[in-house]
Amino acid sequence: MGHRACSCVLFCNTANALKYCKLFLKCLSQLNVYFYLQPTQFLTRAFQRDMTGKMGFNEFKELWAALNGWKQNFMMYDQDRSGTVEPLELGQAITSMGYRLSAQVINGIIKRYCRDGKTYFDDYVACCVKLRAITDAFRRRDSLQQGYVNFTYDDFIQCTMSI
Repeated sequence: MGHRACSCVLFCNTANALKYCKLFLKCLSQLNVYFYLQPTQFLTRAFQRDMTGKMGFNEFKELWAALNGWKQNFMMYDQDRSGTVEPLELGQAITSMGYRLSAQVINGIIKRYCRDGKTYFDDYVACCVKLRAITDAFRRRDSLQQGYVNFTYDDFIQCTMSI
């Protein structure tokens, strides 16, 4: 996989968080994946539990495990090691992670995360983070695990804006 700087970013606002961010970036560089370290909440929002914008060590470990899994899944479909997957492969990668989505939803995801007919790893991670966060929010409200929930408008906005 080529050395491509990712546009995904990691939020760090405390001394401990900065230490974890540096460790995180070092670990990613060993996988030939490079993220810019900038003040944003992109990845931490999906893994923090207290909604403070800060990530503790256990949350960092969970993030690292998820990124490793996403990297392995991505590489299964990036067989030419170009650092990209084709639109059809993106849909297959999502399905292989256990998401049961309609063709219409998969096509919407492809339109959102493909650039120039390809999905780069950073866009793939962004897609995975969003899918995970939305699915987690849905599952918290689907107490009977039937695939249906009722949202108030405020609850829906709060749920989606926190992602």
